[in-house]
Amino acid sequence: MNIALIAHDKKKELMVQFCIAYCGILSKHNLCATATTGKIVSDTTGLKITRFMSGSRGGEEQIASRIAYDEIDILLYFRDPSGDFRRDNEGQVLLRLCDMHNIPVATNIATAEILIRALDRGDLEWREARTAPKNFF
Repeated sequence: MNIALIAHDKKKELMVQFCIAYCGILSKHNLCATATTGKIVSDTTGLKITRFMSGSRGGEEQIASRIAYDEIDILLYFRDPSGDFRRDNEGQVLLRLCDMHNIPVATNIATAEILIRALDRGDLEWREARTAPKNFF
């Protein structure tokens, strides 16, 4: 499966800790991320991650376009709820696209853990069955 990782600045350490905890599961899948999140997670965990531009330079839009083309199966999007709401438009676009394309999305660690455990159990195999095989990363 193709999993996208995005974490706002105040949530990057949480994303790193999450990826360390679930490295064994995540390593079995194709990962992509915005630039800084991808670098930090990759450097810390050794996971292979395709990195797009940083979020502020269009990385979130790059991931959004892949969601629109059904190239992402899961989005882990750790948002800072106390952050700059003027930039939240990109986040709303991501969430709207996930809703439109039935992409499971987690915006916090509790939901991310549920999704990753479900992925490991095979509960998300319906994603692979509904679309042609793909590996774009």
